[in-house]
Amino acid sequence: MTLSPLGDSAVVAALGTGLDDLALPRVRALVEALGRDLPVGVVDVVPAFASVTLFYEPARIGSYAQLCAAIEVLAARADASVLTFESRMVEIPVCYGGELGSDLTVVAAQRGLTEARVVELHSGAHYLVHAVGFAPGFAYLGGLPEKIHTPRRATPRTSVPAGSVGIGGEQTGVYPLTTPGGWNLIGRTPLRLFDVTRAEPALLRFGDQVKFRAIGAEEFAAWK
Repeated sequence: MTLSPLGDSAVVAALGTGLDDLALPRVRALVEALGRDLPVGVVDVVPAFASVTLFYEPARIGSYAQLCAAIEVLAARADASVLTFESRMVEIPVCYGGELGSDLTVVAAQRGLTEARVVELHSGAHYLVHAVGFAPGFAYLGGLPEKIHTPRRATPRTSVPAGSVGIGGEQTGVYPLTTPGGWNLIGRTPLRLFDVTRAEPALLRFGDQVKFRAIGAEEFAAWK
């Protein structure tokens, strides 16, 4: 683990790099340890990819060195106790292509595949939530098969419908709300990824496993 300052009121604990599945158990364990024994002055803990960022009030932590020492102690305890971590499996039904996924043809053409093969690869993979951000409930999913890695659109859309499933580089994800976005849209889910009326508004959380299931237009309409 390496610790580095982020401005004058946050510290980043790096436990790996990029989309690192092996770092996820350590990130999860450190977050849980911080939840049990939060250092004085820390006001927020944000896990993302292979790191944990701790935001703090400078006047309350004593010193930056003291805070780092406290984090190192908690991280050592977490590393000593974690071997694997259990995560939820969330299945997301997706109606691929057509008006609901107008960039499916673009992804297929860029990758030299049929649309059916893109759908097969996308829905056949298992994904992990590496971060949640950009918009409330937007989960960045690692595990996208390399054959369908596709660069983001050169020109983002000003409005992407909620539920749209997209590919952006080596990641995939679902837009939980209607927002601007630059990912390639290959389908749409009828599930609500973010709902303020639920006890836990975001459907997906850090560390979850995700599986997509292809559905037809009739099933999509029935969900509505």
